[in-house]
Amino acid sequence: MDDPELDAIRQQRMQQMQASLNGGSNPEQQKKAQEQRQAQEDMKNSVLSQLLDQDARARLNTLKLSKPDKAQMVEGMIIRMAQMGQIGGKLDDANLVKLLESLNQQMPRSTSAVKFDRRRAALDSDEDDDDYGI
Repeated sequence: MDDPELDAIRQQRMQQMQASLNGGSNPEQQKKAQEQRQAQEDMKNSVLSQLLDQDARARLNTLKLSKPDKAQMVEGMIIRMAQMGQIGGKLDDANLVKLLESLNQQMPRSTSAVKFDRRRAALDSDEDDDDYGI
């Protein structure tokens, strides 16, 4: 049962699993991945600054603060539209609003309702007022 080869394989597999959980144990790889993410973010921002005017960019940044996942989706959509040639010049604020409205109509809206279930405790009953002897 104590096979040294099996123990070595288990140990190696455990190290691989821990490395994958940590995103790679090599700090150089982590730094390189961080630099790549930063370069992609910079490139995306430069493309968006070319496609959007100041007001539209401000609206998109406000959206990013309140709903980051939706803003990321809109950014990707604008970049894809520009790559396919659907955007001629810079998008102004009014065109961005139209784009957001069309996106809102396409996306399913989560309908969350608040339901109050009011229950009275046995001590709060109005019927017991006469039992106090007053």
